[in-house]
This record gives sequence, structure tokens and C-alpha cells, in this order.
Amino acid sequence: MTPPRDIAGSMNNLARSVSNSLNLSTSPNLSFHSPPSSFRQPPSGSFLDGRHGSVPANSHASQLAKQLKPFDTKDIKVLLLENVNDAGVKILTDQGYQVEAIKASLPEDQLIEKIRDVQVIGIRSKTKLTKKVLDEAKNLIVIGCFCIGTNQVDLQTAAQRGIAVFNSPFSNSRSVAELVIAEIIALARQLADRSMELHNGTWNKVSKGCWEIRGKTLGIVGYGHIGSQLSVLAESMGMDVIYYDVLTMMGLGTARQVSSLDALLEQADFVSLHVPATADTKNLIGASEFAKMKDGSYLINNARGTVIDIPALIEASRSGKIAGAAIDVFPDEPAGNGDYFSNDLNAWTKDLVGLKNIILTPHIGGSTEEAQSAIGIEVSTALVRYVNEGTTLGAVNLPEVNLRGLTLEEPNSMRVVYIHKNVPGVLRQVNGILLDHNIAKQMSDSRGEVAYLMADISSVKESEIRDIFQSLEELSSCIRTRVLY
Repeated sequence: MTPPRDIAGSMNNLARSVSNSLNLSTSPNLSFHSPPSSFRQPPSGSFLDGRHGSVPANSHASQLAKQLKPFDTKDIKVLLLENVNDAGVKILTDQGYQVEAIKASLPEDQLIEKIRDVQVIGIRSKTKLTKKVLDEAKNLIVIGCFCIGTNQVDLQTAAQRGIAVFNSPFSNSRSVAELVIAEIIALARQLADRSMELHNGTWNKVSKGCWEIRGKTLGIVGYGHIGSQLSVLAESMGMDVIYYDVLTMMGLGTARQVSSLDALLEQADFVSLHVPATADTKNLIGASEFAKMKDGSYLINNARGTVIDIPALIEASRSGKIAGAAIDVFPDEPAGNGDYFSNDLNAWTKDLVGLKNIILTPHIGGSTEEAQSAIGIEVSTALVRYVNEGTTLGAVNLPEVNLRGLTLEEPNSMRVVYIHKNVPGVLRQVNGILLDHNIAKQMSDSRGEVAYLMADISSVKESEIRDIFQSLEELSSCIRTRVLY
């Protein structure tokens, strides 16, 4: 995304009076602060007089998009945790934002101290943005989850505070699917055991219990973005594919949907899990499910750590019910790299690591250069669009609302973003506040108890912006008001 920038030299001195430095995008109860010295009349040639002289005569202004820049970009503070990819960091720093990137997650007390002062935070899977943390995030307007899942964020609290949450639901799908294929082959051939033995000096050339995967049945639990890609890869290698999903899904290739999880477990030689962490999926595979699996079958979990009952897995492995497993995710995971995978973290760890033909990996399903770069670009771009333009396309906790961009033909215009309680009469109240101006375009949508309204209005004097903002903030329905121009 092209970063917001001044159109020409005379714009460089334009006062960014309605800005985050004035705390216009913070607490819904915040009173309008007196503007600092930078709140001054714009120079000649600015948006108040149609930008005369600011665009060369041959520039075809009608074809140029107006860059919304409602703040001094250096006033936007961004905190990135857990080693967000450089591609994402660059997009944010190129905007001129103040970006602090930390490689690890933070303990709750340190996180609370840091989050109080930032407008944007980017996390991966280990950082927990709980209600306690979000209650301290007085300036926060948006969260970026640089991963697939968002269960590490209290989405309801974020929505109630007018904080948008974005993630990257697709970008690492291929990386996870490829890892599963690698694990299927490694398990079938006992590669991890043979490698470990040879590292210890033991030559153990055997074929007993080692198989080709061609002609074997793969059962996929959860036929979403990852499951469907895995389906195609597995079929291309000669596997028969069945899948189970709570929704009726069209299978790719010759893959076919089965009616129940039990039916899948009874037929599959390999079972691969691709479901979210919910109350319904907790311990989805436990003792009773292992009993229904084929003798000598294999289990793979690259989804979420709570999906498998690990003690039941240990027992199924010891009894010979399953021939192997690959586990990439765990109920409790270390906050950083180091010698932390021990019984202090999970009481069954010592038993698990002592099993043969069990592949254990440290949550690396999406940890490829390609996936992390794609995630960094996707999420950072969404953050920039939200901060600069108010667009919520892709938000997981707010209505998805977007307006076409302003152009230079609309010089004296501004964009109002009003996040509010989803109660009757709000549109009438908002339009009453805006009635002295031409509403060029407007869109509103709701999601549960929260609604999101965007409106572009024209013929606005800079002296009127403050009154519009304050009038919206004073409405009883207000959660958060932002003004962009």
C-alpha cells in the first residue's frame, strides 16, 4: 500500500490538527483537549481553498486519490512482539510510525506497562491480550494478529472498546499443509527414530513397520483452508482422502466427506486435525476416539494444543493402538525459545518425550520464510488501512465496512468513523450532527452489540471538525469516534 503523503510542497506545512496526538481516537469518555501549538490555520493552497497551486496543471487531479492522513505519523506508536517478520515491520515504519519490535512475548505486567502508550499492537500466538490487559490499553485502536488464530485475544472486550482486530487466515496454509505431508512420510517410514539412532551411533536398517503412503487413507478433520490444501497434496501422492467437517463442504478432487468423526476415525490410516480451539473442540481426540481408530494408525495435530488429550495419546502409543504421532502444538507452550519444554510446563512432558515414533515440533507449522513474509505483509497492510482510512475489511471482531477513497476533486472533505452501541436511533442522531454538510457517501453495519459507521462529508471547514467530533463523542451510544481527512 502506498503510504499516506503530502501531495505537493505546499502541503508539507498543513496542520494535522485532528490527530491522535489530540487523543481523538482514544477513550469514548475522553473530553476534547485544547489543541497544541501545531493546531493552526493551514497555509494558502491547502484543502480549505481547494489546494490551489498544490497540484501541477498537467497532473490529472481527478484521477489521483486523496491520501487520508489524519495525524502526524510519528505520533502513531506501534508495538510488535514475538519477532514479526521484517516485511511487516517495514510497511509500518515506511508510514513514519514509531515502531518498537521485540522478538519475544512479554510477561503480563510488562505488557500492561507497554500497551498503555501505543495505538497499534502486533502479536503472534503467545501473547495474551486479556480483558485485564485491554482495560489498560487506553490509546489502543487496533490489534494485528500475525498468525491464523485470534483465540489469544479477548475479542468481545476489544470490540466493546472499539479496538479492531485483524489476522491472516490464509497466508501460512500452504506451509502447514506441506509440513503435514512431510510428517506423514516421516511417520510411515519411522524417519525420526532412525535419524536419532544414527546420531547416537546405532545402525538400524529395518523395513518392518515402515510403509509407503500410496494407497493409504488420510482422514482430515476440518476441511478449511489448510485441510483442503492438504487434501490436494495428499491425493497427488496417491492417498485416498476422506474428511469430516461440521459444515457440508465440497471436496476437491476425489476427496469425499464422511458423516461423522467416528466414521473418519474408523477408516483412516492417518488422521490430521485442522480445527480451531473452541469449547466444542477441547479434547476432541481422547481415549474413546483413540479406541475407535484403526490399529496401527497415526495421528497428526498442527491445529491447537487443546484439541488432543495428551495423556490419552501417551496411553494409545504405549499400548500400540497407534503406530506414531506428530504434535506441533501443546496446551501450554513456552513464551520464548530455550530449555523450557519440561514437566514444569506440562505434567506429562517427560512421558511424551520418551515415546518412540512421536515427532514433536515447537509450533512451527507456519514458520517458513514465505509464510511469515506473507503474513507480515497482509496484517501490516490491514493495520495501515485501518489507521489511515478506517477500513475494517478483514476485521474479525467488528463489522466489515469500507468506502471508496476520496479524490482530489473532494478537497474540503473528511471521513467520520463512528463505532457505537448497536441501539435504535443512532443513524438519525449522527446524521443530525452532520446535516449542515453534504454526506457524499455513507455505510453502516452491525455485529452483535457493536456497530460501525463510516461517512465522508464535504464542505467542511477546519474550525468545524472539532465541533463534529465533540458532538459525536457526547452521544450516549458512542464507543469511539475517529476523524480522518
